[in-house]
Amino acid sequence: TGYDELKTKAKIVGTKTEAENTLVILDKSPFYVESGGQTDDLGKFIIADNSFNVVDVLKIDGQVIHVIDSVDQAKLKIGIDVYAEVDETRRWDIMRNHSVTHFLHKALRTILGTHVQQAGSYVGPDRLRFDFTHFAKLTADEINQIEAMVNANTRKNYQLKHHRNTPFDEAKKMGALMFFGDKYGDKVNVVQFGDFSMEFCGGTHVH
Repeated sequence: TGYDELKTKAKIVGTKTEAENTLVILDKSPFYVESGGQTDDLGKFIIADNSFNVVDVLKIDGQVIHVIDSVDQAKLKIGIDVYAEVDETRRWDIMRNHSVTHFLHKALRTILGTHVQQAGSYVGPDRLRFDFTHFAKLTADEINQIEAMVNANTRKNYQLKHHRNTPFDEAKKMGALMFFGDKYGDKVNVVQFGDFSMEFCGGTHVH
């Protein structure tokens, strides 16, 4: 549910104690699991008047596993209702960095050439890192042009269009940019900012 909300009422459907943590599966979750360079969400569970910290999230066999820094099984039992809350400030920082990664990718391909391809990335609350292939070190002038294009288009405040669960062939026909050798399913998500950027992407973004 994390594309639409950062707080979700859910039910515990699975638990397991491991070391000093409890692993919890919910019937639905707003937490994003690290993928495509975007780092995990953190946050908390609220159960009645009790708060439990979500210190990590994993995905195993399609299930989101919430790692809780508690072994209080009495309060984390199957069938209990919880409010799962993503750390909102941290998520917004991550989303800003992820959205501008798309702007940076577009600027690189426009200024340096369409041979530029993403070759890895990190998107966290503190920064973004964007790895790409190019045949030369960037000049100071190229860096200035790239920075100016990213800033100019950020100021245009494009409305996010998030095309979710779009058939793969339809997404290709839309002209969405596909990343480096990624494996895609029959349905994909496409993130579009105006007529400036449109890419296959399963991450979360600013509006």
